[in-house]
Amino acid sequence: MISPALRIGHLQAAVPIIQGGMAVGISLARLAAAVANEGGIGVLGAAMIGMNEPDVSTNPSEANDRALRRELRKARAATQGIIGVNIMMALTLFAGCVRASIEEKADIIFSGAGLPLDLPKYLLELCEQKKEEFKTKLVPIVSSARAAGLIAKKWLNRFDYLPDAFVVEGPKAGGHLGFLPEQIEDPNYTLEKLVPDVIEAIKPFEDKKGRAVPVIAAGGIFSGVDILKYLKMGAAGVQLGTRFVATAECDVDERFKQAYVDARQEDVTIIKSPVGMPGRALDSAFIQNIRDGKRKPVKCLFHCLHTCDPQTTPYCIATALINAMKGNLERGFAFCGSNVGRITGIITVHELFEILKTEYAAALAAEVIS
Repeated sequence: MISPALRIGHLQAAVPIIQGGMAVGISLARLAAAVANEGGIGVLGAAMIGMNEPDVSTNPSEANDRALRRELRKARAATQGIIGVNIMMALTLFAGCVRASIEEKADIIFSGAGLPLDLPKYLLELCEQKKEEFKTKLVPIVSSARAAGLIAKKWLNRFDYLPDAFVVEGPKAGGHLGFLPEQIEDPNYTLEKLVPDVIEAIKPFEDKKGRAVPVIAAGGIFSGVDILKYLKMGAAGVQLGTRFVATAECDVDERFKQAYVDARQEDVTIIKSPVGMPGRALDSAFIQNIRDGKRKPVKCLFHCLHTCDPQTTPYCIATALINAMKGNLERGFAFCGSNVGRITGIITVHELFEILKTEYAAALAAEVIS
């Protein structure tokens, strides 16, 4: 067993592993429930979760709200474990997704792609409006100690609320990265440096409120050896995304999964996303066309990002990610972590947990012997 358990407020995950919330349509109820049933924390990706709803282009707010609530209920029906939702700050429907997640009693909201400075407001407002004590935990995703300290300070000053945990995502993560392009390979911004910096930065806030704020390490974590490394560093848990894509339970098309299996290290590239951040993805003809200046005509169907200007963006990221999720990688691209080239096959979530536990135990035993 990988130990100790991960405690976030009243929640306790027997295995200190969080499955990263991957949108668009990558991590839905099936994957999240499978992870939760193994003792980890399963997470839905909220961005464009309503992509298959018939009214998603004419009424995106209701379509995404409906789909998010349905996936949360499906996940809850399939597990007694911990289920969270990842909600990007860049979403135009951010507030609606947050409210729906709280009302459906999601255990945790993870929020990044910007600083979620107002996140507690929605929880406190709903508690007041509904005259009910909602217990959803609020966990910002940050890429620096400065961001963690700023969020903690703002939340305490404005809402008397301390984050229930922090996910610290380093530059080896998949998808959108909270770094400038020149910082991605800079040794001053490695996860090994970020984790202890964030732990140190939030100590004064822990002392002030008299409770611990767990720090979860994320970005490039692949093996049980990595898990042991970050737990020894002081992290309370780890988050993995890429490895969960190559599982039988992942909700994405099999061709998407196979692209991970077939990927080589040299296939991984950094793109400029309409979200306004760099992103790590598998290189593709679609990405090459964008780089060559072959601008795709953009008709904004979804209005999904407040950071995206349809008049200037070279492509619609929602359409590209929906195409990829459905297996049409010629008309889109797949986000991935830096270690995607190490994946060799598709396994079940249970098998992945067993592999990670075995690797962790072997690494721990090797340390004891040495």
